[in-house]
Amino acid sequence: MKITFLGAAREVTGSKYLIEHEDTKILVDCGLHQGDESIENRNRQAFPIDPSSIDAVVLTHGHIDHSGYIPMLVKKGFTGKIYCSRATYALVAILLKDSGFVQEQNAKRALDEGKGHLAAATALYTVQDAEKSLTFFESVDYEEAFSIGSLQVHLIQSFHILGSSFVIVSDGKETLSFSGDLGRPSQLIMQSPPGLKQTDFLVLESTYGDKQHPQDDSLKELAQAVNEVEEKRGVLIIPAFAVERTQLILYCLYQLRQKNIIPEIPIFLDSPMATKVTQLVCVFKDEHKVSSELCSNAFNIATYISTVEQSKSLDHIVGPAIIIAGSGMADGGRVLHHFKHFIYDEKNTILFVGFQAEGTNGRALVEGAEKIKIDDRWYMVYATIKIINSLSAHADSAEILQWLTSLQTSPKKVFLTHGELQASQALKKKIEDRFGWSVVIPKYLESFDLD
Repeated sequence: MKITFLGAAREVTGSKYLIEHEDTKILVDCGLHQGDESIENRNRQAFPIDPSSIDAVVLTHGHIDHSGYIPMLVKKGFTGKIYCSRATYALVAILLKDSGFVQEQNAKRALDEGKGHLAAATALYTVQDAEKSLTFFESVDYEEAFSIGSLQVHLIQSFHILGSSFVIVSDGKETLSFSGDLGRPSQLIMQSPPGLKQTDFLVLESTYGDKQHPQDDSLKELAQAVNEVEEKRGVLIIPAFAVERTQLILYCLYQLRQKNIIPEIPIFLDSPMATKVTQLVCVFKDEHKVSSELCSNAFNIATYISTVEQSKSLDHIVGPAIIIAGSGMADGGRVLHHFKHFIYDEKNTILFVGFQAEGTNGRALVEGAEKIKIDDRWYMVYATIKIINSLSAHADSAEILQWLTSLQTSPKKVFLTHGELQASQALKKKIEDRFGWSVVIPKYLESFDLD
């Protein structure tokens, strides 16, 4: 087998891994690059190989940085099958169409702002493109092996998010495993990720390779943020990812209310996509550890906002109140509209509850930016900025090392991806020091023969 890194190499987004064996080519993950304009422009560059030569795509999970390039791949000539778990298909059926809509809106905005000469005025892909790409999907069961040309593949349920999987690829001699995004042990909603007993080669994420999540009580931190806003009669804005994080926040707020730790102030979920995903969580009951009754109760504590008019009306509310809105890194979506109205007032709070990638508004704010640019206008930041890292769905460095102890034999090589360079370098040293394994941080388009 041969592996080539077409994305997530020394960066956190754009996961794409090309596997070649004999006359077979498969792509594991097919994600969008996300971040500032320079990062997202990579999505418009020529694809490194002819998409029509790829036999199949296999997804670890549905997050856009792992699946969002699929409509582009189809536009460029891919005609093979796209394999994933049943829950992942249900998710991408929502996420890809939403991504197409966002692409169309961004292009329209660029055109309206007189940037018609730029590539940005043309949608990367449309809702129609996304819908067409969904016809190429084929859902598979966990642990059920299937063949793609000369390669054998199977998925192992990994419990990072709904539908997430470890992808295991074999040529009959060597085994190559992909962690995808590695979940954490002892999560509030998801089960702990299972260990892998054996693999010859491992592609491992390293998002938090240089960090350990604080051992703080996340419920206590969330309660503090809510109570401070209530005392100031302000508005708490929570930029949240539609998948997993929004549902986790609702679950936590429900628990805090049940224990009378926070007051019953209004909660608004302003994300049509997150609303659809929340409904899915209660459908795929074997994907998490929340009972049907609790699932229903916890997710009904918010008022669900659907229309643009309803969303805009939230900007006139008088606090205290909580608004949960996308996107999680504040690099798009309805949350930016709310920022325009609330970020200038010191009685309000912006609370981040997940990783903020380089080049995003979220990253700038948690690093202390005094102003941010939204739609070509600068907004001064007077609201309190907080972050709760302990709610992350990504394993930290210590948790990754602990997960690796499940391997009963040493892999021949570990490839660290999906992390900024310093995070990958830190994790590389930790793995080498503890296990003595060979660890590589691949570069973009770098290839390796696996033998």
